[in-house]
Amino acid sequence: MNQSEIQKARERSRWRSRRGLLELDLLLEKFLAKRLGELDEEALHWYDELLLLPDNELLDIVMGRKPAPDENTRAIISMILAG
Repeated sequence: MNQSEIQKARERSRWRSRRGLLELDLLLEKFLAKRLGELDEEALHWYDELLLLPDNELLDIVMGRKPAPDENTRAIISMILAG
C-alpha cells in the first residue's frame, strides 16, 4: 500500500470510528487525534477489525470487562487506552 492508500485507509477508519456510544466515541476520538497518523498498514487492519465489533462488545473489551479476541487487537486496545 502506498502513502496515498494508507492515508485513505486512515480516513475510512476515522469515519468508521463514529459509534453509537458516547463513552466509546470519546475514547476513540482521543486515540485518533493522537495516534492515527502513526498507524501503519498492519495496525490499521487490526484497528478496523476491532471496529467490526458491535458497540457494546467493543466497549466491554476496551473497559476490560471482556478479553480482546487476540494479541494483535490487544495491542491496539493498549494504544487506545494510552490515548
